[in-house]
Amino acid sequence: MTATSTPPSTSTPYAELKAPTTVRRLLTQPTTGPLVALLLACVFFSVSTDQFLTGGNFSLIVQQVMVVGTLAIGQTLIILTAGIDLSCGAVMAFGSIVIAKTAAEGSLPPLAAIALGLVVCGGFGMLNGALVKKIPLPPFIVTLGMLNVAFALTHIYSEEQTVSNLPGPLTALGQTFPLGKTDITYGSLVTIALFLLLAYALSSTSWGRHVYALGNSPEAARLNGIRTSRLTIGVYTTAGVLYGIAALLLISRTGVGDPQAGQTDNLDSITAVVLGGTSLFGGRGSVLGTFIGVLIVGVFRNGLQLMGVASIYQTLITGVLVILAVTVDQISRRKAR
Repeated sequence: MTATSTPPSTSTPYAELKAPTTVRRLLTQPTTGPLVALLLACVFFSVSTDQFLTGGNFSLIVQQVMVVGTLAIGQTLIILTAGIDLSCGAVMAFGSIVIAKTAAEGSLPPLAAIALGLVVCGGFGMLNGALVKKIPLPPFIVTLGMLNVAFALTHIYSEEQTVSNLPGPLTALGQTFPLGKTDITYGSLVTIALFLLLAYALSSTSWGRHVYALGNSPEAARLNGIRTSRLTIGVYTTAGVLYGIAALLLISRTGVGDPQAGQTDNLDSITAVVLGGTSLFGGRGSVLGTFIGVLIVGVFRNGLQLMGVASIYQTLITGVLVILAVTVDQISRRKAR
């Protein structure tokens, strides 16, 4: 009687077959790191100052970041396509002067002035997209040049004068309503609504999937039937319209049309996008992450101000955070290869 040998087991251990757990999936999400950083910052500032953890202060933080946050939504769309927009702050400033001056001088009714500002900012975005895709030129060069164009037009059209005595509809979004014991501005709700709308568009529509595909590989997107030229121009145009909305929010917050506004908002918007986990190389990231990044910037600046830290150190810390975020992005990309 011969003994029968047991064939070697070809089964894979259960631990190797087991699907990733919910915790593991959460830890690998691009927004997890920024969210943890935001929570840790809130805990730190809550312990460091009694004024931080109040409803009024959180409302103030949202008010302070609603303009940059709206710019950052448009910046996110462009960065997802592996582009970048250095002109967003200058375009917003020009849009705000167009809206304020045409309404204050009575050239147009307030609502028509707002519509004109949106069209002007959208036109800048369309021109940026056309230059990037049709010629083509690098987004960095195109938007750097457009920054100077918009900056010059702002000062020429405004004649270096701040526009005041604005009609009510232009400042309506700066008004507040009570929510419990906290006053909330209508502009804050507009910004949050825009984040939700664009988050849905990117995650649940074919347009959003095409934006990610374009950022991952323009050639592969083209071969799969995506009209990359039209999509790129559409993304830049959408971003431009968002800059126009940011211009209206800026007016509603300050109550004037200021030609000096927005000079560092381009960098602040990029900072928020990067801190939110969106890759500067395109194809990865989310508007939700950008929202978290905007809040990180707002919380740090607000908390450090409450602690009495000089503004120059706030800028220093923000710069360090950006370098760390980009470093993490580079390391994660290398591990993914």
